[in-house]
Amino acid sequence: MRLLVTGGAGFIGSEFVRMTLRDHPEDSVIVLDKLTYAGNERNLESVRDNGRFRFVRGDICDAATVNELANESDVIVNFAAESHVDRSLEAPGQFILTDVYGTFVLMDAARTHKHERFLQVSTDEVYGEVSSGHSVEDDPLQPRSPYSASKAGGELLVQAYRTSYGFPAIVTRGSNTFGPYQYPEKIIPLFITNAIDDRPLPIYGDGGAVRDYLHVEDHARGIDRALRDGVVGIDYNIGAGGETSGITVADTVLRLLGKPDSLKQFVRDRPGHDRRYAVDSARLRGIGWQPQIAFEEGMQRTVAWFVAHEDWWRPLKSGEFWEFYQRNYKPAESGIAP
Repeated sequence: MRLLVTGGAGFIGSEFVRMTLRDHPEDSVIVLDKLTYAGNERNLESVRDNGRFRFVRGDICDAATVNELANESDVIVNFAAESHVDRSLEAPGQFILTDVYGTFVLMDAARTHKHERFLQVSTDEVYGEVSSGHSVEDDPLQPRSPYSASKAGGELLVQAYRTSYGFPAIVTRGSNTFGPYQYPEKIIPLFITNAIDDRPLPIYGDGGAVRDYLHVEDHARGIDRALRDGVVGIDYNIGAGGETSGITVADTVLRLLGKPDSLKQFVRDRPGHDRRYAVDSARLRGIGWQPQIAFEEGMQRTVAWFVAHEDWWRPLKSGEFWEFYQRNYKPAESGIAP
C-alpha cells in the first residue's frame, strides 16, 4: 500500500506509522500533519530516515495540498482530529472545522483519485453515555459533547459517501487510549507527569466515571487489521473490554511511582460528563484482532516511559498548557470527593 496518514505526528497516528513501516516492509507512508499543540515531529524521529517515509506539514482542510498527496497514494487513514473534550467545550468551532469539513476534503480527494480504501479513525464517544451493556457498531450515534458530535458528524459524511458514491470507507471506533508519546493533557500522562513532580492529580467529580482503557499498540494493531482485513462499508469497535474509573487510574499511577494518596485532588466535574463508555469488539475479534496488553502491564510500561523521557514531555508542559490547565480544573469547594 501507498498510505497517506493524516494526523500521523499525533499520539495514535505516530504509533500506527511506526508500526506500519516496521511490520509491512513493502508499504510506503506519507504523513500529513498540521502540527498543532498535540502534533509533534519528535514522535516520528525513529522513522525519519526511512526511505519509505515522507513528512508534509499541512492542513487537511487545504484541498490543494490534500489532492496533491492523494495523487501519490492509494489509501488514506485519517487520524487528524481535534480530540480533547475539555477543549471542545471551550472552542467547538475548530473541532467542527477539522473533524467534519476536513473529513469531507479528504474523502473528496480519495474519491477523485479512486483510492482503494479510506479509513476514518473515530471514537467510542460517538455512542454517548452507556449506562449498561456494551455499544455495538449498529447502535445509534448519540454524542453529548462538541468533540464527540464533531466526530459523529464526520462519520455521517462517511456514511453518506458510502451510500451516494459507493465510497470504499471503513470506520473504527476506539476506546480511551494510553501509552508513550501521549500529549500530557490527557488523564493518564497528566497524572503521571504531575505525580513525578509531586503536583496534585485533578480528578473530576467523585472520580467514578468509567472508561475502557486501551494501550496504543493494541489500538494501532486494531486499525491495521480493520484496514487490511476489514470489509468496506463496515464499522469496527476497538476496545480492551475493561472498565476503569478515574480513581483507579490515579491510585495506579501513585502506586507505581511510590507517591502518596494526598496528591489526589477532586475538582469540579466536567459539564455533561459521560459516566461510562463500553464497546463490544466482537466484530474486530472475528477477523483476528485481540488486545495483547492488559491495563496493569500497559500502565507499568507507560509510567516507565514517561519517567525515562522527561526531555520529551517537560517542554510541552509550559505556557499555554498551564493557562488551559488553570482554566479547566477548578477545585471542589471541600477539596474532597463529593
